[in-house]
Amino acid sequence: MQEIAPNKYWLFSREIDLTVFLGSAVASILLLVLGWQIGILNSESPDWTWITAVLLIDVAHVWSTTFRVYFDVEEFKRRFALYTFVPLAGYLVGVALYSEGQLVFWRALAIVAVFHFVRQQYGWVALYRRKLGETDRLSWWIDASAVYLASVYPLAYWMTNLPRNFEWFVANDFYSVPTIVGQVLFPVYVVALTAYALKSVYQYATTGFLNVGKDIVVVTTAICWYAGIVLFNSDYAFTVTNVIIHGVPYFALIYVYARARRTNTGRIYRALSSNWLTFLATLWALAYIEELFWNRGVWHEKNWMFGSDWEWGNLKTFIVPLLAVPQLTHYVLDGFIWRRRSNQNLDEIV
Repeated sequence: MQEIAPNKYWLFSREIDLTVFLGSAVASILLLVLGWQIGILNSESPDWTWITAVLLIDVAHVWSTTFRVYFDVEEFKRRFALYTFVPLAGYLVGVALYSEGQLVFWRALAIVAVFHFVRQQYGWVALYRRKLGETDRLSWWIDASAVYLASVYPLAYWMTNLPRNFEWFVANDFYSVPTIVGQVLFPVYVVALTAYALKSVYQYATTGFLNVGKDIVVVTTAICWYAGIVLFNSDYAFTVTNVIIHGVPYFALIYVYARARRTNTGRIYRALSSNWLTFLATLWALAYIEELFWNRGVWHEKNWMFGSDWEWGNLKTFIVPLLAVPQLTHYVLDGFIWRRRSNQNLDEIV
């Protein structure tokens, strides 16, 4: 293995990587401890958790795609067909699904969301492998198996132990699968994580090579997904372990990208990405507006924060899929906008 300069061990920088990958996982665990101490560990998420984790992280990180695509005029023009087709097609498909039944729509959206969450964790591993020049095929199989099973096994456990005291979007949005699926996957899960640990120890012992960022991603994914889905059975535990480690690193990725693009974009883009506070405030404002429509028109919750309810009746068939367009667009485009072969400018960023 070639010698690597210390500053090349990280995707962004030592400080940023440790903060967003390790720091977000530590925050999740500390919130579990806090929940245990104040007696809400096995309960529904309180409003303060919903605001911080769901509104300010989960929903806001969906809108960060705007800085990668729609606020960047040059980028939007470069792949105009893709960036217009995805939200339009998503809306039309959403209307078709919702017209067949609300649960049909939510189950389809949950499948896409879960795929996105699982793939993002693999994406970080792939970026770290590329950054440190890991090209060996066997090590790729071990790394990929470990990070995929770190999230797939907990999902299998979830679907073989329904109902749980939490859901992805709405009640019954996950399909029940036979118990044998979880029983078969568990030993594979253990073997995959053990193989990853042994491979990392062997590499370090024989060559001195250590991909610490990748190790952090794999280990924190395994811990947080297992704790939030398998170990505990509560909405609070699932929320604080699932959302934070997913959304916080994505904020960092988009912000680093936005800062790198500032010299090639317009005045408004430069202003909105001028610093962390302005960047996050923009996303938080967009997230609040979206959730205002969701809560007043669909969920009829948190009137203290969003105001009185709206009654849309049969119009929900058209409005609910429209409200879901930002997240569906984020899920789908995420599979395109980080591919290096079609995004040459990424080499300057990560």
